[in-house]
Amino acid sequence: MIKITAPPHQLLDDDTIRQTLAAGLEGQFAQQKVLVLIPDHTRTIPLPFLFREMVALLHDTRQLDFMVALGTHPALSEAHLCQLVGITLEERQTVYRHVGLLNHAWDSPEVLTPIGVLPQAQIQEIAGERWHPTLGGDVEVNINRAILNYDHVLILGPTFPHEVVGFSGGAKYFFPGISGADMINVTHWLGALAGVRGTIGIKETPVRAMIHAAAEFVPTPATLIALVVVATPTSKGLAGMFIGDLVAAWGAAADLSSERHIVWVDKPFRRVLSCAPPMYDELWTAGKAMYKLEPALAEDGELIIFAPHLDVVSHVHGKYIYEIGYHVLPYFLKQWDRFKHVPLGILAHSTHVRGDGRFENGIEYPRASVALATKISPEACAQLALGYRDPDEINVAEWQNLEEDGILYVPKAGEMLYRVREQPEAQ
Repeated sequence: MIKITAPPHQLLDDDTIRQTLAAGLEGQFAQQKVLVLIPDHTRTIPLPFLFREMVALLHDTRQLDFMVALGTHPALSEAHLCQLVGITLEERQTVYRHVGLLNHAWDSPEVLTPIGVLPQAQIQEIAGERWHPTLGGDVEVNINRAILNYDHVLILGPTFPHEVVGFSGGAKYFFPGISGADMINVTHWLGALAGVRGTIGIKETPVRAMIHAAAEFVPTPATLIALVVVATPTSKGLAGMFIGDLVAAWGAAADLSSERHIVWVDKPFRRVLSCAPPMYDELWTAGKAMYKLEPALAEDGELIIFAPHLDVVSHVHGKYIYEIGYHVLPYFLKQWDRFKHVPLGILAHSTHVRGDGRFENGIEYPRASVALATKISPEACAQLALGYRDPDEINVAEWQNLEEDGILYVPKAGEMLYRVREQPEAQ
């Protein structure tokens, strides 16, 4: 494995990044057809810089294409694809005309091909105590058939604490990145059964094990370029880069992510203003402003997702989400006949945004409250079973200067995980 990490509180410079990429990639894929899987705009990564460097390094390939591992996110237009990799439309037609820019389409059967099956017994063993009959039976492993046309797949992506899988990146760019609905739904529901607080920032999780089991079916050789990105209001860049085996490089990146992406606090907060940046343009992704803070949110506390730019719940799944709303896990499990027609991945998203809680005698008891300060109307928030706050009435400057105990302002939420430090037991 080729690896480089910056000293604590520092970042890698451009020359070091270039040298590391060259050490891991240069001359390795001559005359091969190579597909590079990359994230979309909802992940922080210096993609324009890395795209240009990788195209230059891989000049001797027979074919070079980049595919956005969208999962269930909406496809990007040609203009947005160019913007994502940092090139102009003119460059697209000239300097980079030989490079393919592709979208994954999870819901197009003609795009997918089956490569294996994960039996129910294996999933049950992987899930362990998290197993629940709602996970269903055998899971067919489908993937974008395009990868069968390449000699090698490169995965280029960041690793952050993640609500479904523990830490993102690695084989997650196969599943759900370029997979079909079955793997997407079951892995997300398995994550929901464990809960955000029981998953996020934990390296070895049942969902990660399931993804790695499915990755063994992928027939095309793969190399991972795992990145650890620091993106705060005062600092932005790479803290580490790991190039090599899919599992080993991801594991090293997850270890560094646990050092650079977790903010430890002494006690939970009773009120949080969690500001979702513009890269989250729907609640489907802006929910990360809740996921990353829930482990530090006090019982009966309140978290406000502040995103004045946001006016969409989900471009793809909005109809289902408005039908079911946002609820705690037992709300669905104890009324399964009402909700069994809804795709598991959508139910999982609902529980992730709502957080932990109970459902007893027909009454829902969320552990904490969640409110939206967005362009989504008060009536829509009520339909979604979330609180509403008028974003125009929130004075961000006041929150910035609050020194009151138990209150937290997070200016760029969604990537840094907040977690309460374990307190020593009293003697």
